[in-house]
Amino acid sequence: MSDAVTPFRIQASDAELDDLKRRLQATRWPEPETVDDWTQGIPLSYVQEVCAYWAEKYDWRTREAALNRFDQFQTNLEGLDIHFVHVRSPHENALPLIITHGWPGSIVEFHKVIEPLTDPTAHGGDAADAFHVVCPSLPGYGFSGKPTSTGWNVQKIAATWTQLMQRLGYERFVAQGGDWGAMVTTAIGMQGDGHCRAIHLNMPIVPPDPETMSELTPQEQSALAGIKHYQDWDSGYSKQQSTRPQSLGYGLVDSPAGQAAWILEKFWSWTDCNGHPENALGRDEMLDNVMLYWLPATGASSARLYWESFRNPPFDPVKVPVGCSIFPKEIFRSSRRWAEKHFGGLLHWNELDRGGHFAAFEQPELYLEEVRTCFRSLR
Repeated sequence: MSDAVTPFRIQASDAELDDLKRRLQATRWPEPETVDDWTQGIPLSYVQEVCAYWAEKYDWRTREAALNRFDQFQTNLEGLDIHFVHVRSPHENALPLIITHGWPGSIVEFHKVIEPLTDPTAHGGDAADAFHVVCPSLPGYGFSGKPTSTGWNVQKIAATWTQLMQRLGYERFVAQGGDWGAMVTTAIGMQGDGHCRAIHLNMPIVPPDPETMSELTPQEQSALAGIKHYQDWDSGYSKQQSTRPQSLGYGLVDSPAGQAAWILEKFWSWTDCNGHPENALGRDEMLDNVMLYWLPATGASSARLYWESFRNPPFDPVKVPVGCSIFPKEIFRSSRRWAEKHFGGLLHWNELDRGGHFAAFEQPELYLEEVRTCFRSLR
């Protein structure tokens, strides 16, 4: 197995783009929902509107060029080609940072924050807050390879990310993530191998403390209500992806409208959007993210991470300091006392007044301030 790190550019062929347009135009639509809201899922009229825009007005070549402004690479780790963005800071003493997306995200989630993280002085910040940024695509996501055997759970990905950082010359680093990225980042913090100095999570997975159930704070009551809503009304996708990802994959890989609807519904449900996803995210950037599922046909391979990891989630002690940023529209929210009991050493804690699940995507300025503040004491 080669240790080579080779340059990579996102480059869809004309044939792929023609095929996408043909499929969008030939979509066989279901009848509309029988309610006037999103309670049965993403409304037919909105999916049709977005897909018409995708086919006729969305300019992938311009979007592709914008994503390619970041230096990207591939390297083989554990027998799998891993795709990643790697942008070195021009500032001396920059802190190496690996940031990890989740589902239904991609490296697109971070397109607003990579440049300010690496070159803060060009974006109104302080050179003392600079990072060297590594932003990989999860196995089976984006332009990383698709595992052909079992075993690629979050613990293996965490160990692979440490190998990636070492291969790039970063023996000591910090890590950040949300969603599956938070689970991978937490697993990195569990390794205790001396490479990771601290982690920051914008969706810490923290079990409620049973000893607090008789004296819950209003914030903890809200967090428990959020968990119940998720379990009752918002978790069907995860049950499917964690039990039968292959069955789901046939529809997602064959139908761009199906793939878009599967993802866009979560942008509605999980962002701080006041009822419509385009109040939180632009249509083009949401489609950029969908394209990183459609082009490499990752409907099944991305879903398999649920099958791999749900049965054995990482709940060992975290052996490094932990920073947490709690956004109000996050799926799972913790209180500080729950987190302190679970993690031990809290490096940073803050509860934000706006923002949801896709922190760097929705609220890049808040995300930047949280990450910078969290790791400032390590410099």
